[in-house]
Amino acid sequence: MNTPDLFVIAAGIFAYALFSRKSEKGSVTGPIVFTLFGLLIGSAALNLVDLPVENAFINELAEITLVLALFADASRIDIRRLDRQHDVPLRLLGIGLPLAMLLGAGLALLVFPSLGLWQAAILGIILAPTDAALGQAVIANEKIPLRIRQALNVESGLNDGLAFPVLLIAISLAIETQGGRSAGEWGFFVAQQIVLGPVAGLIVGFGGAYLVEFAHRRRWMNHVFLQISVLGLAVLAFSGAELIEGNGFIAAFVAGMVVGTRSRRLLEAIEDFGETEGQLLNLVVFMLFGAILLPSIFSDIGWRHVIYAILSLTLVRMFAVAISLVGTRLLPVTVVFLGWFGPRGLASILYLLLIIERGEPGGMSDVATTVLLTVLLSVLLHGISASPAARAYGRRIEAAGEERTNSERRTVFPFPIRIRRGGRKKRTDSVGDRQRASPT
Repeated sequence: MNTPDLFVIAAGIFAYALFSRKSEKGSVTGPIVFTLFGLLIGSAALNLVDLPVENAFINELAEITLVLALFADASRIDIRRLDRQHDVPLRLLGIGLPLAMLLGAGLALLVFPSLGLWQAAILGIILAPTDAALGQAVIANEKIPLRIRQALNVESGLNDGLAFPVLLIAISLAIETQGGRSAGEWGFFVAQQIVLGPVAGLIVGFGGAYLVEFAHRRRWMNHVFLQISVLGLAVLAFSGAELIEGNGFIAAFVAGMVVGTRSRRLLEAIEDFGETEGQLLNLVVFMLFGAILLPSIFSDIGWRHVIYAILSLTLVRMFAVAISLVGTRLLPVTVVFLGWFGPRGLASILYLLLIIERGEPGGMSDVATTVLLTVLLSVLLHGISASPAARAYGRRIEAAGEERTNSERRTVFPFPIRIRRGGRKKRTDSVGDRQRASPT
């Protein structure tokens, strides 16, 4: 990245910062602003930024952003508290996520006859994880029952990490069918990735959490370096796994889950980190998404890509959610609400960038075009609809009364959300929900 590119990007970040509070109160979200700003400064409009898709800076940014996102999102969810209280997100993750992958793959085979089985599976998997940050107004609206907000929060915090090993397997199988390594060699490679990655994550997570708590009790550690240790642990898990030929992204996710359950000090530091460094990296990715990735596919978009993108955001997601929530006694309007707010965002972009960086498997042109178009539509549609839809749903729940919405209003333990509005650390209940204080 040269100096003019850096100047333009920095100017955009500073300009948005000046109006960030006004932005968060309406339907124009940060991802919308940065995506549109990227389109403006990229080759689609003013051509002020000139970076190729296969660029070392972009690849490294994608890797570090994915590592930190997996680590931070996993740490927010204390898996020990995912019990009957949180049956909705457990159903969304255990039933809805795999079903969305299968439906997405099946739809890809129907819409794109030229795609192979595993390329279709890759498309379905990349677009299965959700990004609640694109509809932050939904998570932050206290008129929406806490159980529903936390369902979307927990789902988005864990589904990208759960989808990644499945994506890794699909990529390996796609490459194997195109020749190269034997099936046995690919099987051994995938086993290494899936086994050694979590082992490295467990070691770093447990060891790091213990050492931070030990140092904090003895007052060896100040607050600044407590926050810096968040970055250190995430990168340590990633690089440690890669050194022993495991998967670093899986290791970062596992380390985050362990840290979230073992160290309250680190969890607070991760929340603060997500408010600043983490959000900055996310928004820069959306800027590059608009400036570099989108212009590269505009001339390739056809009716098949549009049809798939629309069905992925509606039919695939909503059907998977509806099936996963059978028996929960949630109102139909709640099931539709949960089904619609499954935005595709950061994880889908970063997964695709990692595939592009490695240049494998082949025949991914339609996959890349469809993923980028789907994310673009999601950024716009989910961002714009978040505030009005959240208000309308909140009014429907209030009008239905407590007796009819008993399932929606059931008390659940509140996990931290990824981005708090205005940077406030205030945690409040929705109407009719009782707040439980986080353990120390």
